Amino acid sequence: MERHREQDLTGRVVIITGASRGVGKQAAIGFARRGAKVVLAARTVEADASLPGTIGETLQEIEMLGGQAIAVATDLAEEADLKRLVAEAVDRFGGVDILVNNAAATTGDIWGKPFMALTREEWLYQFAVNVHAPFTLTQLCVPIMEKRGGGRIISLSTGSGEVFRQAEEPPKLGAVGQFSLAVPGYYSSKRALDRFGNCMAAEFYAKNIAIIGLHPGLVATELVAIRVREKGLDPSVAVPMAVPARMIIYFSACEDPWEYTGRLFWAEREMEAMGIELDSEDVPEAAQT
Repeated sequence: MERHREQDLTGRVVIITGASRGVGKQAAIGFARRGAKVVLAARTVEADASLPGTIGETLQEIEMLGGQAIAVATDLAEEADLKRLVAEAVDRFGGVDILVNNAAATTGDIWGKPFMALTREEWLYQFAVNVHAPFTLTQLCVPIMEKRGGGRIISLSTGSGEVFRQAEEPPKLGAVGQFSLAVPGYYSSKRALDRFGNCMAAEFYAKNIAIIGLHPGLVATELVAIRVREKGLDPSVAVPMAVPARMIIYFSACEDPWEYTGRLFWAEREMEAMGIELDSEDVPEAAQT
């Protein structure tokens, strides 16, 4: 693949789901540093002792940087919330240029449940959050983007997607240590999201809108840190949140996205292959000396 020059994001309006913590928060701050106006969407409004981060805290960090953002409490399983999210982006900032479908159903009893133990409601909820919410947000945002001359849609995927460039994908692990990878609803719904991007790329190309899938890898998020403690995972295998966040921004800003549209990429591998550097603010001090 060829690396393209990155355009100025000043004034661009970005909706990013799952922005209270993790990769979503990191990417939101990265967009704000580049002058974008950021619409933060997540369910977490009140602090939770079991999992750090709220959209209000993300908003506060962006404002401390001098950036512009709004926080919109959003349950991705509720259509009314999705419509309100886009409406508030338009009311406050005048439109939408970039949609980042970052949030996913990854917490609670659903994670680690084998197939025969899943209820229909749990299965449907994962599809509601992981597939149907991106579908609805895309359908709401595409006409707005088209009127503004085009846009980008970046959807976060998983290693269950075809990102390995091999004749056959590596064997699916059932667990890593004590950490179960028995999450059929998550993998199936994310695979559906991948195919949605594949299917819509040609139609969106005619509207000057690129749609790109990104596999972040096992990322050192707050949730992964908890699972490291609880399940004995090896934290050294997790990549910093700054890696997928940087690639979200690259695909949102690259001058010529048409080599990438409709395809699925692996953040760590593509970042290395194209020689893309982390922002200086995200590089650990030890690495800068």
